[in-house]
Amino acid sequence: MAVYCEEPSPASIARWVECSWSMESATPVAAHAVPPDGCVDIVYDRRRDLSAVGAMSVQQRFEFPQGAYVAGVRFRPGMARPFLGLLPSELTDRSAPLEDLWRRRAGELHRRLDDAKSIRDAMRILLGSLPAPRNAPSPVQQAIEAVAATHGAADLESAARSANLSPRHFRRRCLEECGLTPKRLCRVLRFRRACRLAGDSARPDWSAIAYEAQYFDQAHLIRDFREFTGLTPMAVFSNT
Repeated sequence: MAVYCEEPSPASIARWVECSWSMESATPVAAHAVPPDGCVDIVYDRRRDLSAVGAMSVQQRFEFPQGAYVAGVRFRPGMARPFLGLLPSELTDRSAPLEDLWRRRAGELHRRLDDAKSIRDAMRILLGSLPAPRNAPSPVQQAIEAVAATHGAADLESAARSANLSPRHFRRRCLEECGLTPKRLCRVLRFRRACRLAGDSARPDWSAIAYEAQYFDQAHLIRDFREFTGLTPMAVFSNT
């Protein structure tokens, strides 16, 4: 059985980095489901590689062999670009070796991770490789940050105005900075909120969850679950 855990990022980078995380499993893990969350991650897999993983538009599944040992850091929506040095839109629904982005720096980081004494040590090493950006988030990043703070319930025209952009220009810039269009990001964030609410309940009340996650109704919640996972909410959480 896979063991997953998260730790909050330090205050110095908390505006940009949501958390560090790890997953370990003594036995093989088949079809491990990773739902979309609007985030970009750096992922270290001891048996594979060190990579940057882009925002997902739909759920993806991954296979892990016996003895899985994986650690990562998760950037908040729209906040990965200052660290990665490329537009997150180039990574949507795909990954890239970190050495393609960081060159020698990635090689040294990989060596340090290979020498980590524990998976928690690997998590700390990953966080330590991310110095706080010198500049504050841009107006576009701040607008995405505000959208994320509402769990996708923001008025997108207001978000565009806050960045001094037209809705059309904001759509293009949001796609560049987080890898998803504003509307897609809002849907993913509402879905993520619904999943967290369901995960906190022994017996999810889907009507109440739809209301709290600010869906128009339960039917819209079910539609998003089907689109993002291929399953109904009940099917997803009956398997957890």
